[in-house]
Amino acid sequence: MRTDIAQTIHRQDYSPYPYRLPSVRLEFDLDAQTTRVASELHFEPATHENPALVLHGEDLELLEVQLNDRVLSSSEYHLDEETLHIESPEMCKPFRLRITNLCHPAQNTKLMGLYVSGDQLFTQCEAQGFRRITWFPDRPDVMSRYEVVLRGTPKTYPLMLSNGNLIEQTTLADGRAQAVWQDPHPKPCYLFALVAGDFDCLEQTEITRSGRTVLLQVYSDRGYREQTHWAMGCLVRALHWDERRFGLELDLDRFMIVAARDFNMGAMENKGLNVFNAAYVLANPATATDATYRRIEAVIGHEYFHNWTGDRVTCRDWFQLSLKEGLTVFREQEFSADMLAEGLPAHEAASARAVKRIEDVHTLRVAQFPEDAGPMAHPIRPDSYQEIANFYTPTVYEKGAEVIRMQHTLLGEAGFRAGMDEYFRRHDGQAVTCDDFVAAMESVYTAQHPGHDFAVFRRWYSQAGTPRVQVQSHYDAAAHRLKITLSQHCAPVGLETRHAPVDTKPPLHIPLAIGLLDESGQAIPIHSDEATQDTVILELKDSSHTWTFEKIPTRPILSLARGFSAPVILLAERSEQDLALLARHDTDPFARWDATQEIAHRYLSKSIRAHRNNAPVPDAKTLLSVWRAALDDASLSPAYKVQLLSLPARREVMERNEPLDPQAVVAAWQHAQQTLGAGLALQWQQVYESMADGDDQPYSPDPVSSGRRSLRNLALDYLLATQAPQAAQQARAQYEQARNMTESLGALTSLLNHAPQQCADLVKDFHDRWHTDPLVLDRWFGAQASADSGTVADVRRLMSLPDFVLRNPNRARSVIFRFCMENHAALHTPQGYEFWAEQVLALDQINPEVASRLSRAFDNWARHEPTARKGMQAALKRVLEHPGLSRNVHEIVSKALGV
Repeated sequence: MRTDIAQTIHRQDYSPYPYRLPSVRLEFDLDAQTTRVASELHFEPATHENPALVLHGEDLELLEVQLNDRVLSSSEYHLDEETLHIESPEMCKPFRLRITNLCHPAQNTKLMGLYVSGDQLFTQCEAQGFRRITWFPDRPDVMSRYEVVLRGTPKTYPLMLSNGNLIEQTTLADGRAQAVWQDPHPKPCYLFALVAGDFDCLEQTEITRSGRTVLLQVYSDRGYREQTHWAMGCLVRALHWDERRFGLELDLDRFMIVAARDFNMGAMENKGLNVFNAAYVLANPATATDATYRRIEAVIGHEYFHNWTGDRVTCRDWFQLSLKEGLTVFREQEFSADMLAEGLPAHEAASARAVKRIEDVHTLRVAQFPEDAGPMAHPIRPDSYQEIANFYTPTVYEKGAEVIRMQHTLLGEAGFRAGMDEYFRRHDGQAVTCDDFVAAMESVYTAQHPGHDFAVFRRWYSQAGTPRVQVQSHYDAAAHRLKITLSQHCAPVGLETRHAPVDTKPPLHIPLAIGLLDESGQAIPIHSDEATQDTVILELKDSSHTWTFEKIPTRPILSLARGFSAPVILLAERSEQDLALLARHDTDPFARWDATQEIAHRYLSKSIRAHRNNAPVPDAKTLLSVWRAALDDASLSPAYKVQLLSLPARREVMERNEPLDPQAVVAAWQHAQQTLGAGLALQWQQVYESMADGDDQPYSPDPVSSGRRSLRNLALDYLLATQAPQAAQQARAQYEQARNMTESLGALTSLLNHAPQQCADLVKDFHDRWHTDPLVLDRWFGAQASADSGTVADVRRLMSLPDFVLRNPNRARSVIFRFCMENHAALHTPQGYEFWAEQVLALDQINPEVASRLSRAFDNWARHEPTARKGMQAALKRVLEHPGLSRNVHEIVSKALGV
């Protein structure tokens, strides 16, 4: 492991690679212990300066280097721990370099490069894993066409896969099998993939919109083929959706997905050969929850959409990561929303799309807003990094998607599609920048709005932090005139606080969608020169701007940020009465949900203050009234009701109440849940009974059926929060009679949270039933580690079980991450801080990428109340002072501590 402090890399220092590499041939003699790799690289000078050739490599054994068929002596090149330097006059014209080396997959616990999972071989090359396979210019702007030769023992590796098209399969004289693959499309090395082993395969052919027949294949461990049918269906839907929505067709003869048990992330979009965490491929009703089905659909869509937004057009450098990830997250979100709405009547379709939008905003507020307020805050296009693996963040992904969505809002659906077409027309087959994408979109915006451009909008790519938008309104009843003033401010955050004067950040281009309601809840039309509308977009480009609206007949109640039109925090003076009206009547389903959440936030904030001051709890009259109205509204879909009736996430509540006080937040949140459970017990019971599936109803993950199950589980959780004995009996009965994983895990999770003493036998039963299925067992571990009843001692007990394997990222996430990220009360104790530090250091010795993600749990330690702050700071210092700390963890922890 590299233990020296990493050098900071700056975006402004980018320079093109001095050589082109049009073609690459790789030969692999596969073996789990030692794999022999021979690379043949055909270089062309890109300058007249004949500079040194610098190749990257890590944990490799060099056997031989040939330049134009001449073996180089060790004096003709320089080799260090991370690079291979070659200088020769022969390199002033096209030349061929052949490098032979060994790598050791079984020893590769980092799961980057070529590694072993079970009896199979996999690769993971993004961002800098290819250098762990062979010496290479490991950077995304070097694009090549690859031919890959794979050789291995057929008993061990009956299937050997790589990118592109299978050209040849033969049996060699020594009995080994050989497969030759060619990828017709140039790609950077981070998109290279190799998979070898014994797999089941589900395959089907599809006809593309141009009439081509393409082969789709989903590979899984032997015995799991039946669990890949949903994944195949998701792939087919993604393929045809991308054709319809964006005119983008699969450009290969085959597209493969392979499920891996050991994988650092969710999935990887290697050209034509996607490697997936098995958790995002395998599903059937008995083993996967409704939420799992939805996640599989989203992740498969995301990786497939990368085929164009990431593979065909890729990043010039890693600072441009959001170019592919933010855009592809947006495309994935739109795909998921369309799949939820497919086949539904217009009103129900709008509600279904709103559910997805609410889920996406929830993720943004829980994960990205805290990041934007902490020491790791960075723009969606960072200006510097030490370890690029640390910048696969909610900012790059989720906020990046919101920046793309704002461009969609400003251009409209047809304009955005025109911008996408222009982007591919200009840059197909290239490695480009975020500026290139914005320029394509700007060309459409300027055509739509002569004299206007995206000069201000571009600042979203260079500024960190979440803007605050102050909303002020004045209504002149006599003149029927409404004035709305928007003002924006974004304070310096992260590295900006070290060198930027306060209040120097220029304004952003913020599209804010608003509507108006009267006091009976009816929409007030908004008149403009162009049209009369219920919703208008206010484009705020200055620090402050005022809009005037005429012909407003009565005092309006403002419906703000409809559809969450911009990733900002709104500061608006709205009475509880106005919020309650919006929570009941707003015609925009997102704004209605947001008003409901704001009512809950205000109640929770009062409860937190009461807890801190040992004062009486606040009155819950408005909270109960709004919840009761939502429960009684028969026009709302079950899935949408789940969103309306769920309390804000504890992490989000903490972020809104400084100093952050985890114990007070958990106490206030639990009290609010108990209040709503007891005050509406009759309604919850009615919901629980009415949402049950019929005895003869087959399982389906469709949005209507899954919405009913989700609402039923939510009702059960509220009932259990009251500690009523009959609620625990109902939960036990649901577990025992469950016909799918959503029902059984929902009941078990609620019992663990509210009545752990009454479910020990069910915990054992679940393990006995599912201990041979790793993914289901992850759910068993996670339900216990994250339960409110759980303690550090409970988690240590789980880790002592034979089923717990620290090396497996899924298992580590199910126990350690679920505890540290979700069990706030138990984590924020002296024992919890000690546990976190121990696990960061233990994981760092095995897999620094996984360890660095765990180390993010204490990013915002300095904003906590004094006791928690002191404990977290001590734990961070303990990690930072540990000898041999990886660069990944060092960057996170040192920035958190400000050193």
